[in-house]
Amino acid sequence: MTKHGANLGQRMYLLQLLVRRNIKNQYYRSVIGVLWTVLNPLLNMIVMAFVFSAIFGRHTDGLDYPIFILSGNIIFGIMRGSTSSSLGCLVGQRDMLQKTRVPIEIFPTANVFSALVTFGFSFIALLLVAGFRALPIFGGPHFVFPWQIVLMIIILPAVTIFSLGISYFLSALFVFFRDIKHIYSVILTLWTYLTPLFYSVQALGSATVTKAMMFNPMYHYVEGFRELLRGDIPNLMFSFSSTEPSILLMYIFAAISLIVGWAFLEACKNKIAAYL
Repeated sequence: MTKHGANLGQRMYLLQLLVRRNIKNQYYRSVIGVLWTVLNPLLNMIVMAFVFSAIFGRHTDGLDYPIFILSGNIIFGIMRGSTSSSLGCLVGQRDMLQKTRVPIEIFPTANVFSALVTFGFSFIALLLVAGFRALPIFGGPHFVFPWQIVLMIIILPAVTIFSLGISYFLSALFVFFRDIKHIYSVILTLWTYLTPLFYSVQALGSATVTKAMMFNPMYHYVEGFRELLRGDIPNLMFSFSSTEPSILLMYIFAAISLIVGWAFLEACKNKIAAYL
């Protein structure tokens, strides 16, 4: 095996260990442990469905409102979970980074992959909701997952790359500017409300606001996933006269995020150890 191949193998092994550790630490000393990855999105869905169903539940284009909420939250959760946890991931590994030659990008990368594992468990929650809502006691419509859902393999890489770029940027920035933790919390809250997680763009009633959604990357990932659940396929191209999610824009946003995040991390790499 070549030296390059050996280094790649070591990095992949370390990445696997970090992902496993992140999942374990997330629910350390919890009574039911990893089951919270299923229960947490379910409980949030129940609360939001109870509060907002009467207001926004009529404009979901055929999706049952609990499924509408949960599908949006688990996709948004990939970005929210990975970027939030990446803020202090380099500072938290101060000893390792100062004493060994571990590539610093592996730590935010591990957080993004950990968020993908959480998405996998949350998808199980989506399956459970679809099954339970079909029971007579709930009176909900019977939901059958369309074959188009397999095309989420097109959307997941895009939202992963997008989250990875932001994670690279935030992990490096936090080393030099610790206040970004509080600022990003506010930005993330605003981003949550500006993304149609518990409401649809049709419910906004404003053509200007609706078109502005086209510039929100998470709108395309969230609505693209919902399109698959409806049995439709998102548009390949995009038009600013349309409110349909675009696969092309998904990857344009992802590419921009990765390029900016990676470039910033590389530019700061030689200074990070000194500031830790």
